[in-house]
Amino acid sequence: MISGTIPDEICSLQNIGDLSVRQNKISGPLPSCLGNLTSLRNLYLASNRLNSSLPESLWSLQDLLILDAASNSFSGVLSPIIGNLKAITKIELSYNDFSGMIPSMMGGLQKLINFSLSHNRIDGPIPESSGKLLSLEFLDLSYNNLTGEIPKSLEALVYLRYLNVSFNKLSGEIPSGGPFANFTNQSFVSNHALCGVSRLQVPPCQVKSPRRARRKRVLFSILYSLLGITSVFVALAVGFLILRRRRNRNEPSGLTDQVSSMRAYERVSYYELQQATNGFSTDNLLGIGSFSKVYKGIKDGMTFAVKVFNLELEGAFKSFDTECEILRNLRHRNLTKVITSCSNSKFKALILEYMPNGTLDKWLHSHDLFLDMLHRLDIMIDVASALDYLHNGYSEPVVHCDLKPSNILLDHNMVGHLSDFGIAKLLGAEDSSRQTKTIGTIGYIAPEYGQDGLVSTSCDVYSFGIVMMETFTRRRPSDEMFTGDLSKEIG
Repeated sequence: MISGTIPDEICSLQNIGDLSVRQNKISGPLPSCLGNLTSLRNLYLASNRLNSSLPESLWSLQDLLILDAASNSFSGVLSPIIGNLKAITKIELSYNDFSGMIPSMMGGLQKLINFSLSHNRIDGPIPESSGKLLSLEFLDLSYNNLTGEIPKSLEALVYLRYLNVSFNKLSGEIPSGGPFANFTNQSFVSNHALCGVSRLQVPPCQVKSPRRARRKRVLFSILYSLLGITSVFVALAVGFLILRRRRNRNEPSGLTDQVSSMRAYERVSYYELQQATNGFSTDNLLGIGSFSKVYKGIKDGMTFAVKVFNLELEGAFKSFDTECEILRNLRHRNLTKVITSCSNSKFKALILEYMPNGTLDKWLHSHDLFLDMLHRLDIMIDVASALDYLHNGYSEPVVHCDLKPSNILLDHNMVGHLSDFGIAKLLGAEDSSRQTKTIGTIGYIAPEYGQDGLVSTSCDVYSFGIVMMETFTRRRPSDEMFTGDLSKEIG
């Protein structure tokens, strides 16, 4: 709970080797004199409110081994002299606001094992020099704006066991040699221009033939020769448009304004949802919640889930607003993705990513479906990752408040996604708990939640323990089963 700024006086500690201020409320910039601490080996700054750019002097610490500045508000570009950190083994800069390109000098960090830049605004290509990071085992560049191709030089990284470049704008063929033989499609999702082998669930790459190349050259020659003629037609068309615009300048522009506003308005209409769900037919019903029903919808070849709120129920309006407020700001691979919404005074719905394998509850308590022990463990790890992000990875902790198997959805790869944030609570910066009148599902709620109406991140941890017990035993909790001390029950 330490707050305030890091004072310049800390730089007088000339013999300090480790400096850790993780998970506090420290704000402001880093002292520029940190580069004078030549004895510093490990610097842990994660999960604070530090801002501004990293001081240039930091890159002069040639004996620094670990730099962990994740989950702050650092901004600016990464300095080209980052290559001076010759001894560095771990650079963790995820969940910040860094921009610009990855410096090509990164290739000089021969001892780097772990490098993460996820959830920033990094653009440009992945440097070809990344293939020189021969000690690299972990590389996470997801949730950025990277463009270009994945360098084939990365095939030389024989120790690379984890790669994540998902949610970028990469294109071209995914390399197949070296460590790429062990990566799954999850390393590359949401890069719409990538191609490669079918197991990665991307389109196959087009084979370039000499005949096609010659045909392309001939086509370009023809296009160039027609360019002069085309330019004349373009000039005539531009002149015509200018004259027409002058003529229509004094005419009413209501229709044009309507068209423009429709293009800018990205929400789907009630009529479109009605068509997509066959009139909200019971045949398309996927599930029923406290305040809503979820339907399967199909439109333009796209399958999605439509969560329709029952506005006649008290709390439905608040549930819709809560989900909108929380989900529009959260991004994590294990949280259900919101595509868009439909909202007016009489109808409110969220359009969600469709999960073809349904809920964990269905798989646990069905006679026709089976989950082996590894699948169950993987799903619990997915849920734990989602909770860790909600509690620690976002700027303000989020308490789900209703964690149970029916709110854990499974995609086509059986990856777990946490859903239904209708009664979630966003804890303020100074809150460790919050009072609430809305309780979760009996059997999964923590005793202090139900008795005192206090919610905190520990409530989700309690619920996770109950869900984990149910996942591995298939035994549903009852009103009487789980009460009292959490440690005894988990035991």
